[in-house]
Amino acid sequence: MEISNSPSRKVWRRFRKNKLALGGLLFIIMLILLGILGFAITPDQTPNANTMHLQLTNKKPGRSFDFLIISRSKNIKQVNFFQKMLYGQAANFKSIPITSYREDQGKVYARAYIGDDEQGEEISFPLLKGDNHYRQTFWLGTDVYGRDLLSRLILGIRVSLSVGLMAVLISLFIGVSLGALAGYFGGKTDAAISWFMNVIWSLPSVLLVIAISFALGKGFWQIFIAVGLSTWVDVARLVRGQVLALKEVEFIEASKALGYSSPRIIIKHILPNIAGPILVVASANFASAILLESGLSFFGFGAQPPMPSWGGMIKEHYGYIIMDAAYLAILPGLAIMLTVYAFNLLAIGLRDAFDVKSQNISV
Repeated sequence: MEISNSPSRKVWRRFRKNKLALGGLLFIIMLILLGILGFAITPDQTPNANTMHLQLTNKKPGRSFDFLIISRSKNIKQVNFFQKMLYGQAANFKSIPITSYREDQGKVYARAYIGDDEQGEEISFPLLKGDNHYRQTFWLGTDVYGRDLLSRLILGIRVSLSVGLMAVLISLFIGVSLGALAGYFGGKTDAAISWFMNVIWSLPSVLLVIAISFALGKGFWQIFIAVGLSTWVDVARLVRGQVLALKEVEFIEASKALGYSSPRIIIKHILPNIAGPILVVASANFASAILLESGLSFFGFGAQPPMPSWGGMIKEHYGYIIMDAAYLAILPGLAIMLTVYAFNLLAIGLRDAFDVKSQNISV
């Protein structure tokens, strides 16, 4: 009976009643699984899914092409399954798209694909051991460099979720620390921290992130720090307000009377009682971090090519929105929109489940 009426069970029962929030959570779990599996499920399993076939630029979704292997390399190290899943496997062969293929007297005669309306000349190649050709279907088409769009969309999940996670962890560490100090000690400490928060709060997030990126340099790891340092103010303001309300309640006064140290009171008695509101703002910040990362990648300050990023993919293809290949920019845009929407739904569901507006504070 005690287990069934535990606070966590009550929160879960309230949360699952919100079908939209539950759907958002399931969508996020699906994204996490896709991101973890990574190269294990992508059609293009080379690092960063960066196999280019310039002859196949901007091909429509569902198109299939035949490829001829024209050379093999023995110097490519084969990695195990987990390394392949995380980092991909470099291709040990070079191939070209073809329209026809035949073998004759130890040679392969093929016509290279050069366009739907043109016929390439027949060229001979040495006959290699094993399978010389294969067929590949590009389910979401190819991008401006002839790369598989589906593979790069899947790998873009990793960039968005990893930036969101690290940024939220950084923002929680800074925001909870400064907010708890300001709310608990008050006085000059509160005034100084509040002034600093107001200064950061007054700066536009995108400009602040770009300024930090200029200072740290362009790159994937720098973006973690830049986004994290720009999203901690929301956490700090929330924690400060919650601590101000909590530090006057009876069990906190009793803890002070018993001689408990301030760090113990904050960590063991105050923070556990405001975990719900912190989780809510963390979920909202996750969505903000994904938007910021996408914006930075669009401006060229985020994940650097050839690393696949949804914002970078939009940058490469936004000019095709008014042409017959608008899906090249719309698909990564939809991925960003749905992911951000899912985290916002999760934040709303957590807010209602924890009853943040009217929650009762308990020891």
